[in-house]
Amino acid sequence: MLQQGKARLGVTAVLTGLALLASACGTATAPAGSAAPASSASGASADATGRIAVSSEGGISVLDGTTLELIKTFDSEEFTRLNAAGDGRHVFVTTTSGFQLLDMADPELTDLVVDATAAGHVVRHAGQTVLFDDGTGTTTIMESADLARTSSELPQTRTYTADSAHHGVSIVLADGTLLTTLGDETSRSGAVALEAHEDHWHSFTESKECPGIHGEGTAANEAVVFGCEDGALLYHDGKFEKFTAPDKYGRMGNAFVSETSPIVVGDYKNDPDAEGYLLNSVALIDTEKHSFNVVDLPDSVNYTFRDVARGPGDLVYILSTNGSIHVLDPKDGKIVNEFPVIKTWDGPVEWQDAHPAIVAHGDTAYVTEPAANSIHAVDLTTGKITASRKMDVTPNEIAITTAAH
Repeated sequence: MLQQGKARLGVTAVLTGLALLASACGTATAPAGSAAPASSASGASADATGRIAVSSEGGISVLDGTTLELIKTFDSEEFTRLNAAGDGRHVFVTTTSGFQLLDMADPELTDLVVDATAAGHVVRHAGQTVLFDDGTGTTTIMESADLARTSSELPQTRTYTADSAHHGVSIVLADGTLLTTLGDETSRSGAVALEAHEDHWHSFTESKECPGIHGEGTAANEAVVFGCEDGALLYHDGKFEKFTAPDKYGRMGNAFVSETSPIVVGDYKNDPDAEGYLLNSVALIDTEKHSFNVVDLPDSVNYTFRDVARGPGDLVYILSTNGSIHVLDPKDGKIVNEFPVIKTWDGPVEWQDAHPAIVAHGDTAYVTEPAANSIHAVDLTTGKITASRKMDVTPNEIAITTAAH
């Protein structure tokens, strides 16, 4: 089901140096950080790739990716979100002021902030780092390579502002196409594709067949999938295509992808009245075969949006409430292995509450265990725990410094 047409958009687009967000600098001041004892992992010359940022109530910790040794801590707000910037050096910290830049190499919680009234999604793709402000509907685009070289000021940016503010997400493709969500303060309906002109953005196709659109992921051959409350929305080769879920309410809210696999894995919920945040099914979307299938997981496998990662072999690694990482083959939806890592845990009352999370970098997964104030590194090829670290704080969100996409 494809809907095409020119979107009626009231846009604010800045495609020149005027888009440099100079006013964004210094809007949030980072308190002085407290350094851990000196180690070989510390120092401004250190390679930041693979370092880990962990949020906790009122603070952020930077850890070495191999030993999990604490490198430095910073004071911050009570609750913050963490997103890799995709430049091999930085992590964006979402605060009440906007997107604050955490330099993982020095490390330093800088006073460089991209202003946002409600900082939301950060997307890294095709050498672009893209930020979305839910409070204004503004998309901010910057070159990841320029961001990596940032020192005293933010790099030049381009912006696009949607008709209405909404909880949205945007991505820029290799050919420069901007994909962004459609919605307002009360609802979200789909996505639009735009191309940049000298002083504006021009929409060339859109779809409004994705109620409650949320999250995105890019699979092999730059097939982009958005989650809907009744399935998923695919953008590929200049066209949108709707995948309908088998349930009347079949919500996919987050896409877990590998850019070398055509299969997108989505978290899946088919009961709009279900309490809590634990899920027991996944959606498998094959962007080459144009199929959407739902896999019911074993009763012992329950997870939240923080508990799914893609890793070696393009497999899916699900951290379950039984404390194990369950390895799922996305080609057939079967569980092929199980790695015990942490103790059993309960789902969160609120999504912001600290609960176990998993992120992957290469063959290594990092698993938080808030109940034990701990973090673990796991070799995903063997299931062996290669390092563990007890922290002085309760870990919440986690991000890895990834190289440029």
